[in-house]
Amino acid sequence: MTAPGEAARPKPARRPTIKDIARRAGVSESAVSFALNDRPGVSQDTRARVRRVAEELGWQANSAARALSGERAGALGLVLARPAQTLGVESFFLQLVSGIQEVLSARKIALLFQVVEDLGTECALYRRWWAERRVDGVLVVDPRTEDPRPELLTALGLPAVVIGGPAAPAAVAPHPDAAAQLPLATVWADDAKAMARILDHLYGLGHRHIVHVAGLPGLAHTERRIRSLRTEAALRGLDARHVRSVTTDYSDAEGAEATRRLLDAARPPTAIIYDNDVMAVAGTAVAAGRGIPVPAALSIVAWDDSALCRVTHPRLTALVRDTPGFGRLAAQELLAVLDGGPHRTVQGELPHLEARESTGPCPHD
Repeated sequence: MTAPGEAARPKPARRPTIKDIARRAGVSESAVSFALNDRPGVSQDTRARVRRVAEELGWQANSAARALSGERAGALGLVLARPAQTLGVESFFLQLVSGIQEVLSARKIALLFQVVEDLGTECALYRRWWAERRVDGVLVVDPRTEDPRPELLTALGLPAVVIGGPAAPAAVAPHPDAAAQLPLATVWADDAKAMARILDHLYGLGHRHIVHVAGLPGLAHTERRIRSLRTEAALRGLDARHVRSVTTDYSDAEGAEATRRLLDAARPPTAIIYDNDVMAVAGTAVAAGRGIPVPAALSIVAWDDSALCRVTHPRLTALVRDTPGFGRLAAQELLAVLDGGPHRTVQGELPHLEARESTGPCPHD
């Protein structure tokens, strides 16, 4: 018996099938298959009629069936192995994904996105995606100093582009059955030159006691920025005890806590560089709460620019880069690899420093 109200509930529309197309076009199912998959065996007139009928019916290829037949899945994967709470407040990944999606949508390719707890879970997900032919390739973010993913992906033969990797990623020995015989393609940003631009700005203002509030330890770009800070400080003859880095999880909470510890020190820094906009805003709020004027007593720089940096008072000096453009570049490189192109190492646009009201002359020697 039908339950009350159930008769009024609309049934989900049935997906059109190859049989439906064959019936309306007046051809065999095999002819439909040949026409839709660009295979010989049907005339141009039949191919055109079948495709017109398929479009009228709203037919789409089944990705699972296409994968089983050796065709592409029509999707790329992106996995983030970061604390979930840090993603909701950081604009970098939203901008990166917007650039990736811009390229993929033009090719009608889907982006399969997932957040996981750790690197081990991420690697397991790659194995499952490849076994199920869920994706044609993956975009790999947050390269580590000790990173199992390049070797795994090369062994699987799963095409990939590493976003933010080193300029010369190390080659790995692929499995004999792997399709990829070259190092993974990489798009990267020159963190060393970016840090040099920040140091030039602060050094020119007279700052000699500078602390870098960095992101997660073990990430390749975190280590590059820390190393670059030490190198640039040494080139300017700055005391390593007074120019240093501390690591955090990128969150506003840890950014604020790091700022409190620095300001409680016997000799607090005169300038702080934060690895993202969220921590920079949190640090500015801590300074304001303690009555420390910015920039009269403390200069603040954000590594990434965003609307937050431009609406905070004072407006924050920030490193401005085209993050959506970086995402577009990564997606284009992966599509090029899938189309048979070489595994390249491509550098993104060098960011520039936008000096605003949060940096000023050092208040003392």
